[in-house]
This record gives sequence, C-alpha cells and structure tokens, in this order.
Amino acid sequence: MKARYVILANGILTTPKLANIDGMENFKGESFHTSRWNYNVDLKGKRVGIIGTGATAVQAVPELSKIVDELYVFQRTPSSIDVRDQRETTNEEIKQWKQEPGWAKARRARFAKISAGRTAMKANDDYLAGKVKDFKVRKQHKTKLSPEEMVQKQLNANFRIMEQIRARVDAIVKDKATAESLKPYYPYGCKRPTFHDEYLPTFNKPHVSLVDTAPRGVSLINENGVVHNGKEYPVDVLIYATGFKWMATSTFNMIVGRNGLSLNDKWSNEGTKTFLGLHSHGYPNLFIVSGPQGGGGSFNFTNAIETHGDYILWMLKTMREKKVNIVDIKKEPEDMYAEHCKQADIASAPLRDCISYYNGHGEGEPGSLSYYGGGQWHKFRIKAQKTLDPYVFEKKSTSRL
Repeated sequence: MKARYVILANGILTTPKLANIDGMENFKGESFHTSRWNYNVDLKGKRVGIIGTGATAVQAVPELSKIVDELYVFQRTPSSIDVRDQRETTNEEIKQWKQEPGWAKARRARFAKISAGRTAMKANDDYLAGKVKDFKVRKQHKTKLSPEEMVQKQLNANFRIMEQIRARVDAIVKDKATAESLKPYYPYGCKRPTFHDEYLPTFNKPHVSLVDTAPRGVSLINENGVVHNGKEYPVDVLIYATGFKWMATSTFNMIVGRNGLSLNDKWSNEGTKTFLGLHSHGYPNLFIVSGPQGGGGSFNFTNAIETHGDYILWMLKTMREKKVNIVDIKKEPEDMYAEHCKQADIASAPLRDCISYYNGHGEGEPGSLSYYGGGQWHKFRIKAQKTLDPYVFEKKSTSRL
C-alpha cells in the first residue's frame, strides 16, 4: 500500500466572523458579508451601511463611495491608515527582470524583510528592485539589549509611527470630530496595519458618514437598518466587513489521530501544540502549512508558505532516503516548542495591547495562534533537521491518520 501524507494548507481567509448583533435577521433589505460578496445586488444609488473598518473595509469604503447615494461606515475601532503610494511596474522593468534568474524569489525575500516593519510599501523602489542592498541604515547597539529593552524600544518606535499616522488624519480629514474618531490609539502593529491613499479623503465627501460605535460596536439592527445610541440609520443594503476567524478552519475537526481524537479536540484539551507549526504529535504524516505556531520567521505569508514548502520537501526526501513511509513527532520536543511559543507571546504582549484577531479578540491563550518567531523559528528548524531528534520514523504499510 502506498504511503499517505496529509498536507493541510490552512487558508487564512476561512469562515466569516459575524458580530453578535441583535436583530440581524429582522433586516428587510439586502445584506451580505464581504467574503461572500453578492454581485447580484446593484449598489448604484443605494443607501448602504458597512459594519467594520478593518483591512477589508479600508479597501471597500472608497470604492463604495463612488457609486452609492449614501454611505454609513460603522466603526468600532479605527485602523491605522498609512501611506500606500504605489505605482505601476514599467515595461522596461518587466523586460529587465525577465533576464534576471531568481529575481522574483529575491524580491519576495526583500519584501518579507521590509514588511516586518513599517514602510510606505512602494512597489518598485530601489530596494525592492534590488538596486541597493538595504532600505535603511542598521543601528548597532554597544551592549546587547534584554528582551524587555527590545520591547520597550519597539513601543517607543511604534508611538512615533502612530503619531505620524494620527497627524496624517488631521491633515486630510476636514471635520474635526470625524478626524478624532479615525485616529488609532494602540501600538503600531497591534492591529493589522493598513495602507491606503483614498480611504481618509473619502470621509470628506458629503454623502459619507462615519458612525463611531466604540467601544462595543454595533449592537442592534432592526428592519430598516442599524440602531446606535437610540438613533436609527436606515439603509437599503448592509455589508458586513467583520473579518474572519483567524487560524480557525473546520478541517481541524476532520483530521483524526492515532488516539482517535480530532486535531481540534487535542488542542482543546491540551492547548495548541505543534512542532514548528507543521507537525503535531500523534498525527503521523500530517503537515500543516501556515497554521497556528507556524509563522516561519516572517510576517509575509507568501514567504512563510514557501519556507514551509521547502521544509516539507526536505522531509519527504529524508524519508525516501531512510526508506520509511511514516513520520511523527515526539511529545517532548512538541511540548518544548509549544512552551517557547507561549513564552514568546507573553514577552511580546505589550506590543499587542489591544483587542484584535491576533490575540483571538482578547480570548486566545498565549502561543495558540500565529507565531512569528523571527530567527528563533529557524533555529528550531535547523537543529531538528541536523539532529533528526524530534522525529519518529517508521516503516509500515499502513497508518491510521
């Protein structure tokens, strides 16, 4: 019987997350979630309400404002709106880059490096084009900083960045009350950073209204539209830009291990436990790509997924060389790695002092969600590949997955 492998590619956009809003079923107009966009609904000339101001809404709001008659933007928490300032790739650049072997992969690596911090994300500047080696001068500290000192330095830098972002709101949005509501108040990166050049100017349009629903968000919908603080906002169409369940997928309920438990049951009972985010003890031949605890040392998921793919290829090649068809992970290395993820989350908690999907809206246990890891993830990976100590290899004809 041929060996079996399960490679679970955990898509980031999974189940839509709807807020707990009373009366949603009573609304008489059209409604849909942004991840299930209803293209049969004609929005031209309509009164439209959009609930949510995260990364999806930041993209949708400017475009909606161009076609609807009236737009209400219901905001619980403001996003950080940074400069996008991108331009089209020129034909000359396309011709040049086609002649450079490996250019696309090198560009992704450069982008992954720069996107770990703040940048204007200019699509084809000299750094991304490979014309210069780095995008900024690196500071050298005379003494090694402690983890606490590193976090504090990041918080100080984050504050300066957020002050620039807040100043940009004042410079663009004409109505002072609206501008104050649009200013983010949390550390940079605490919520998903966004980049747009049209979002803030949209609120200067006379038919666009920001409805600040902080701190709890929209809580009541009736047959006509949204009700907030006793005021009704009648709309023809309601659009829910309420995000998605981060690192949650029904696939985890369908993967059953040697102990008869689904992966979801194991993590519910023991807490989230993996090795590198790719293996989980008791689930042989299962590889989880871009799942919990599997950041891969990069905030850029394209780069991280590529790293995960390279690792899986290495593992399959190793198994072929060893003439085995089953690989599992030992319990002790998994426990150690899961504890490392937990402690890393705790140490960096001040950088995420807000409610966001990064921390399960305040309910996620440390180490249970995505893990960036920086160079630490690669240290675990390199040691494992060198020693093969975390792995249990078997040569059997069948395996219960």
